[in-house]
Amino acid sequence: MISVNSFQSMGAVDGPGVRFVVFLQGCNLRCKYCHNPETLDVKEENLYSAKDILSKVNRVKNYIFDKGGVTFSGGEPLLQAGKLIDVFRTLKDEGYHIALDTNGSILNDDVKTLMEYTDLVLLDMKMPTDKKYMEFTGSDINKPYDFFNYLVKINKDVWIRQVIIKGVNDNNENISFLKELKKNKNVKKIELLPFRKLCVSKYEQLKIPFLMKDFEETDNETIKRLYNQL
Repeated sequence: MISVNSFQSMGAVDGPGVRFVVFLQGCNLRCKYCHNPETLDVKEENLYSAKDILSKVNRVKNYIFDKGGVTFSGGEPLLQAGKLIDVFRTLKDEGYHIALDTNGSILNDDVKTLMEYTDLVLLDMKMPTDKKYMEFTGSDINKPYDFFNYLVKINKDVWIRQVIIKGVNDNNENISFLKELKKNKNVKKIELLPFRKLCVSKYEQLKIPFLMKDFEETDNETIKRLYNQL
Protein backbone atom coordinates (compact mmCIF):
# COMPACT_ATOMS: atom_id res chain seq x y z
CA MET A 1 0.00 0.00 0.00
CA ILE A 2 1.30 3.45 -0.91
CA SER A 3 0.63 6.69 0.93
CA VAL A 4 -1.08 9.21 -1.38
CA ASN A 5 -1.71 12.90 -0.82
CA SER A 6 -3.99 13.51 -3.80
CA PHE A 7 -4.87 12.68 -7.39
CA GLN A 8 -5.20 14.86 -10.48
CA SER A 9 -7.25 13.31 -13.27
CA MET A 10 -6.29 15.50 -16.23
CA GLY A 11 -2.79 16.87 -15.67
CA ALA A 12 -1.19 18.76 -18.55
CA VAL A 13 2.23 19.75 -17.15
CA ASP A 14 3.61 16.50 -15.73
CA GLY A 15 4.91 14.67 -18.76
CA PRO A 16 3.78 14.13 -22.35
CA GLY A 17 0.10 14.39 -23.23
CA VAL A 18 -2.74 14.31 -20.74
CA ARG A 19 -1.72 12.62 -17.49
CA PHE A 20 -3.34 11.04 -14.48
CA VAL A 21 -1.10 12.35 -11.68
CA VAL A 22 -0.60 10.64 -8.33
CA PHE A 23 0.88 12.96 -5.69
CA LEU A 24 2.53 10.78 -3.07
CA GLN A 25 2.93 11.73 0.57
CA GLY A 26 6.32 12.37 2.14
CA CYS A 27 9.56 14.02 1.04
CA ASN A 28 13.17 13.73 2.17
CA LEU A 29 14.15 17.27 1.14
CA ARG A 30 13.04 20.63 2.51
CA CYS A 31 13.31 22.93 -0.49
CA LYS A 32 12.72 26.55 0.48
CA TYR A 33 10.53 27.10 -2.57
CA CYS A 34 8.49 23.87 -2.37
CA HIS A 35 5.14 24.30 -4.10
CA ASN A 36 3.46 21.38 -2.30
CA PRO A 37 4.27 21.72 1.42
CA GLU A 38 1.23 19.61 2.28
CA THR A 39 3.08 16.58 0.86
CA LEU A 40 6.24 16.91 2.97
CA ASP A 41 5.50 14.89 6.11
CA VAL A 42 5.75 11.11 5.91
CA LYS A 43 2.41 9.64 6.96
CA GLU A 44 1.05 6.09 6.95
CA GLU A 45 -2.45 7.16 5.97
CA ASN A 46 -4.60 7.60 2.87
CA LEU A 47 -3.25 4.26 1.65
CA TYR A 48 -3.94 2.75 -1.78
CA SER A 49 -3.10 -0.61 -3.35
CA ALA A 50 -2.01 -1.22 -6.93
CA LYS A 51 -5.57 -2.37 -7.67
CA ASP A 52 -6.98 0.85 -6.19
CA ILE A 53 -4.69 3.00 -8.34
CA LEU A 54 -5.48 1.03 -11.49
CA SER A 55 -9.20 1.43 -10.84
CA LYS A 56 -8.86 5.21 -10.63
CA VAL A 57 -6.64 5.38 -13.72
CA ASN A 58 -9.00 3.23 -15.77
CA ARG A 59 -11.80 5.74 -15.24
CA VAL A 60 -9.94 8.24 -17.45
CA LYS A 61 -8.32 5.69 -19.75
CA ASN A 62 -9.94 7.12 -22.89
CA TYR A 63 -8.31 10.50 -22.23
CA ILE A 64 -4.80 9.41 -21.29
CA PHE A 65 -4.07 6.05 -22.92
CA ASP A 66 -3.09 7.15 -26.45
CA LYS A 67 -0.52 9.94 -26.02
CA GLY A 68 -0.63 10.49 -22.26
CA GLY A 69 -0.22 8.25 -19.26
CA VAL A 70 0.28 8.18 -15.50
CA THR A 71 2.74 10.35 -13.58
CA PHE A 72 3.85 9.75 -10.00
CA SER A 73 4.91 12.92 -8.23
CA GLY A 74 4.99 14.16 -4.67
CA GLY A 75 6.43 14.71 -2.25
CA GLU A 76 9.20 12.32 -3.26
CA PRO A 77 7.94 9.08 -4.85
CA LEU A 78 11.24 7.24 -4.40
CA LEU A 79 10.72 7.19 -0.63
CA GLN A 80 8.13 4.51 -1.43
CA ALA A 81 10.05 2.85 -4.27
CA GLY A 82 9.68 -0.68 -2.91
CA LYS A 83 5.92 -0.34 -2.58
CA LEU A 84 5.61 1.32 -5.99
CA ILE A 85 7.12 -1.62 -7.88
CA ASP A 86 3.85 -3.57 -7.79
CA VAL A 87 1.88 -0.44 -8.74
CA PHE A 88 4.12 0.32 -11.73
CA ARG A 89 4.14 -3.32 -12.85
CA THR A 90 0.34 -3.45 -12.70
CA LEU A 91 -0.02 -0.29 -14.79
CA LYS A 92 2.58 -1.45 -17.33
CA ASP A 93 0.72 -4.75 -17.73
CA GLU A 94 -2.28 -2.63 -18.78
CA GLY A 95 -0.16 -0.74 -21.33
CA TYR A 96 0.05 2.64 -19.59
CA HIS A 97 2.97 5.05 -20.10
CA ILE A 98 4.53 5.76 -16.70
CA ALA A 99 6.47 8.89 -15.74
CA LEU A 100 8.23 9.50 -12.44
CA ASP A 101 8.72 13.05 -11.13
CA THR A 102 11.62 12.95 -8.66
CA ASN A 103 14.38 14.93 -6.97
CA GLY A 104 16.72 12.01 -7.70
CA SER A 105 18.22 11.89 -4.21
CA ILE A 106 17.58 8.17 -3.64
CA LEU A 107 19.27 5.31 -5.49
CA ASN A 108 18.97 1.78 -4.13
CA ASP A 109 17.97 -1.68 -5.36
CA ASP A 110 14.25 -0.89 -5.15
CA VAL A 111 14.74 2.26 -7.22
CA LYS A 112 16.73 0.34 -9.82
CA THR A 113 13.95 -2.26 -10.07
CA LEU A 114 11.36 0.52 -10.35
CA MET A 115 13.23 1.96 -13.32
CA GLU A 116 12.50 -1.26 -15.24
CA TYR A 117 8.82 -0.25 -15.27
CA THR A 118 9.36 3.49 -15.79
CA ASP A 119 9.14 5.01 -19.28
CA LEU A 120 10.22 8.55 -18.44
CA VAL A 121 11.93 10.27 -15.52
CA LEU A 122 11.18 13.93 -14.82
CA LEU A 123 14.33 14.80 -12.89
CA ASP A 124 14.48 18.02 -10.89
CA MET A 125 18.13 19.10 -11.00
CA LYS A 126 17.47 22.02 -8.72
CA MET A 127 20.71 23.98 -8.59
CA PRO A 128 24.01 24.09 -10.53
CA THR A 129 26.40 24.01 -7.55
CA ASP A 130 26.66 22.05 -4.33
CA LYS A 131 26.63 25.29 -2.29
CA LYS A 132 23.35 26.49 -3.78
CA TYR A 133 21.87 23.00 -3.69
CA MET A 134 22.59 22.74 0.04
CA GLU A 135 21.32 26.26 0.70
CA PHE A 136 17.97 25.77 -1.00
CA THR A 137 17.27 22.05 -0.37
CA GLY A 138 19.25 21.01 2.70
CA SER A 139 20.97 18.21 0.78
CA ASP A 140 24.02 17.80 -1.45
CA ILE A 141 24.12 17.72 -5.24
CA ASN A 142 26.03 14.43 -5.47
CA LYS A 143 22.88 12.37 -4.84
CA PRO A 144 20.91 13.58 -7.90
CA TYR A 145 24.13 13.42 -9.93
CA ASP A 146 24.54 9.74 -8.99
CA PHE A 147 20.92 9.11 -9.93
CA PHE A 148 21.30 10.96 -13.23
CA ASN A 149 24.46 9.03 -14.09
CA TYR A 150 22.59 5.78 -13.43
CA LEU A 151 19.84 6.88 -15.83
CA VAL A 152 22.49 7.61 -18.44
CA LYS A 153 24.00 4.17 -17.87
CA ILE A 154 20.68 2.37 -18.46
CA ASN A 155 19.68 4.80 -21.23
CA LYS A 156 16.45 5.85 -19.51
CA ASP A 157 14.59 8.77 -21.09
CA VAL A 158 14.84 11.91 -18.96
CA TRP A 159 13.32 15.35 -18.91
CA ILE A 160 15.42 17.72 -16.82
CA ARG A 161 13.22 20.12 -14.87
CA GLN A 162 14.25 23.14 -12.90
CA VAL A 163 12.51 26.00 -11.11
CA ILE A 164 14.15 29.26 -12.10
CA ILE A 165 14.60 31.81 -9.30
CA LYS A 166 15.72 35.32 -10.19
CA GLY A 167 19.10 36.17 -8.73
CA VAL A 168 19.77 32.53 -7.84
CA ASN A 169 19.93 30.30 -10.93
CA ASP A 170 18.94 32.58 -13.82
CA ASN A 171 22.55 32.95 -14.91
CA ASN A 172 25.27 31.68 -17.24
CA GLU A 173 26.59 29.29 -14.59
CA ASN A 174 23.27 27.46 -14.59
CA ILE A 175 22.98 27.49 -18.37
CA SER A 176 26.41 25.85 -18.62
CA PHE A 177 25.30 23.26 -16.06
CA LEU A 178 22.15 22.44 -18.05
CA LYS A 179 24.04 22.31 -21.34
CA GLU A 180 26.37 19.68 -19.91
CA LEU A 181 23.42 17.54 -18.85
CA LYS A 182 21.81 18.04 -22.26
CA LYS A 183 24.81 16.46 -24.00
CA ASN A 184 23.63 13.03 -22.87
CA LYS A 185 21.47 11.37 -25.52
CA ASN A 186 18.89 10.14 -23.00
CA VAL A 187 18.02 13.74 -22.05
CA LYS A 188 15.03 14.39 -24.28
CA LYS A 189 13.93 17.77 -22.95
CA ILE A 190 14.77 20.56 -20.52
CA GLU A 191 11.87 22.30 -18.79
CA LEU A 192 12.41 25.64 -17.07
CA LEU A 193 9.65 26.51 -14.62
CA PRO A 194 9.17 30.05 -13.27
CA PHE A 195 9.27 30.48 -9.50
CA ARG A 196 5.79 31.39 -8.28
CA LYS A 197 4.28 32.19 -4.89
CA LEU A 198 0.82 30.72 -5.43
CA CYS A 199 1.64 28.27 -2.64
CA VAL A 200 1.77 30.93 0.11
CA SER A 201 -1.76 30.17 1.30
CA LYS A 202 -0.78 26.52 1.80
CA TYR A 203 2.09 27.53 4.08
CA GLU A 204 -0.20 29.84 6.04
CA GLN A 205 -2.77 27.08 6.47
CA LEU A 206 -0.09 24.65 7.66
CA LYS A 207 1.48 27.36 9.86
CA ILE A 208 4.85 26.84 8.18
CA PRO A 209 7.05 29.86 7.39
CA PHE A 210 7.52 30.43 3.66
CA LEU A 211 11.22 31.27 3.39
CA MET A 212 10.95 32.66 -0.15
CA LYS A 213 8.37 35.36 0.55
CA ASP A 214 10.84 38.18 -0.19
CA PHE A 215 11.98 36.71 -3.51
CA GLU A 216 10.60 38.10 -6.73
CA GLU A 217 8.50 35.86 -8.95
CA THR A 218 10.22 34.89 -12.20
CA ASP A 219 8.78 36.57 -15.28
CA ASN A 220 8.19 34.80 -18.57
CA GLU A 221 10.79 36.94 -20.35
CA THR A 222 13.50 35.51 -18.09
CA ILE A 223 12.39 31.99 -18.96
CA LYS A 224 12.42 32.80 -22.69
CA ARG A 225 15.91 34.32 -22.41
CA LEU A 226 17.28 31.21 -20.72
CA TYR A 227 15.64 28.87 -23.23
CA ASN A 228 17.29 30.83 -26.04
CA GLN A 229 20.69 30.22 -24.42
CA LEU A 230 20.29 26.46 -24.14
